[in-house]
Amino acid sequence: MDYATLKIIWWLLVGVLLVGFAIMDGHDMGVGTLLPFVGKNDVERRVIINTVGPHWDGNQVWFITGGGAIFAAWPLVYATAFSGFYWAMLAVLWALFFRPVGFDYRSKISDPRWRSTWDWGLFVGGAVPPLIFGVAFGNLFQGVPFYFDDNLMSYYTGSFWALLNPFALLCGLVSTAMITLHGAVYLAHRTEGVIQQRAITAATLFGTLLIVCFAAAGVWLAVGIEGYAISSVVESGGQADPLAKTVVREAGAWLANYSHAPLTLLLPALGFGGALGAILLARAKRTLTAFVSSALTLVGVIGTAGASLFPFIMPSSSHPSASLTVWDSVSSHTTLMIMLVATLIFMPLIIAYTSWAYKVMAGKVTEAYIRENDRSAY
Repeated sequence: MDYATLKIIWWLLVGVLLVGFAIMDGHDMGVGTLLPFVGKNDVERRVIINTVGPHWDGNQVWFITGGGAIFAAWPLVYATAFSGFYWAMLAVLWALFFRPVGFDYRSKISDPRWRSTWDWGLFVGGAVPPLIFGVAFGNLFQGVPFYFDDNLMSYYTGSFWALLNPFALLCGLVSTAMITLHGAVYLAHRTEGVIQQRAITAATLFGTLLIVCFAAAGVWLAVGIEGYAISSVVESGGQADPLAKTVVREAGAWLANYSHAPLTLLLPALGFGGALGAILLARAKRTLTAFVSSALTLVGVIGTAGASLFPFIMPSSSHPSASLTVWDSVSSHTTLMIMLVATLIFMPLIIAYTSWAYKVMAGKVTEAYIRENDRSAY
């Protein structure tokens, strides 16, 4: 398989891993975000926790695999992003620390203050990562302040607080609303009665917020933010060299791919249509179909970001020609090929096991179940 094809395949595979992480771990985080608000007493909150408690840690596989794939397939992106977004990444990790201890220790002590503290810890672990991931994508569209020296050593020239700009925060709202919608629909599917009704109300609220913020971000991107375009490429002997090109900033450049490949317009349409479908289906209590529709929303929104950026992965605002792209930030042909073979072997196994686990754990979690299994349930 030729090198150029492998580069495209790995761009698609990393996208699949990001979508898989958003779908599988996203509904866990969405449920955690809703926990203090949908659950009004201890039993209701235990019902909510036990909808995701048995499998949340298994879903972390998608997060770990996605990070590992970026490290192996796009080492320059990994190194540059983790240095530039260092404090943001630490904030994600610190937030995620609340999840394992929150799930495992929350119900060990029958003290309202103890349990309430861990409920808010699970909220932080569910709400902070999607917000920061969205903010990170918002900064990618504006360009990240970094450059390379002649030895391809990257230097980040920005600050953590500069990441929290208005457009990036709007993208953070898009991400948060998307994940919370997904969690609300899943919660509606796994519960009944008053908890289910509150989850449906939350799905309506956050689905509407997603549609509004996604549309606002699209308009802002079209008229208020200059995109990036490759104007020329210098022959580098077949090696991946991020400095062997000239990049210019142009108004409307982030929309160019939609005119070059009109089928990509299906992605934003899927984002809007999936969110609207999830709201309507959840309100009709067709919760499984609503969950599928919500998952398609994630495909559409994340796919829209990827299609708009392509072929850029991490544009540079300090030195646009140092921007990292699909073509020049990748590992060697051999590395990509070995990883592809491993992916073709292990990805079906992960999907098969996950499907089996969810089939075994299917069904409603009720207050009666929590009372009957008071010592074994989360």
